[in-house]
Amino acid sequence: MLQIRRMGPQIGVEITGVDVKAMNEVTWSKIYQAWLDYNVMVVRDQDLTIPDFITYSERFGPVTPHPSKSTRHPDHPKITILGINKFDAEGKLRDEIYRRGAEGWHTDGAYNQAPFKATQLYAFAAYDALPQRLEGVIGAFTDGGRRGKARLLNPEDQDWKPVFHPIIRTHPETGRRSLYFDPGKICYLVGIDDGEGDALIGELKERMIAPDGEHHHVWRKGDVVIWDNRCS
Repeated sequence: MLQIRRMGPQIGVEITGVDVKAMNEVTWSKIYQAWLDYNVMVVRDQDLTIPDFITYSERFGPVTPHPSKSTRHPDHPKITILGINKFDAEGKLRDEIYRRGAEGWHTDGAYNQAPFKATQLYAFAAYDALPQRLEGVIGAFTDGGRRGKARLLNPEDQDWKPVFHPIIRTHPETGRRSLYFDPGKICYLVGIDDGEGDALIGELKERMIAPDGEHHHVWRKGDVVIWDNRCS
């Protein structure tokens, strides 16, 4: 029997008693609404092949291959394999593969013209305390951000032109307002001088990691975890 259990004071929900390969539309709609309500969702005890996983993922929307071609699954390019090719020919750990730019907080897909619907950590609580001067501010994002070229990408994919997103966004399905920001992918804030922009970016980064707005996941075999990247 389907069970939906909250996992934290603000975000996080656990789904049990369901096989995502065989669920009907009524069950799916309950799961999808739980994800919208609590942003980070774990569906427990799944036994999926890669095609099963892709089919389930596509219920949330189109699945876009990661721009890093070198870490895509050779037979299923919609899948990125974390850790693949992480050692060079001499056995030395390749930091850009192992860490994937994730030493600190970030959101996936801010470098895309159409930001990814699903991936990262919750930011609604951070929005409530944001300074009003962020209203209407636009951020410029690329895959490499202020670091420049992204080492994870092939040379032919390095020339990434900035795309622009409002720092304060309205969720298209819930109508809630949230902070949309990625310190690793942002290049600058449009119309704000570099000094003030850098200070704002630093302030936003600190606000994104408030403990009540975080979900820490303890993995179990069979877990499938998804988060709402439009606000998390």
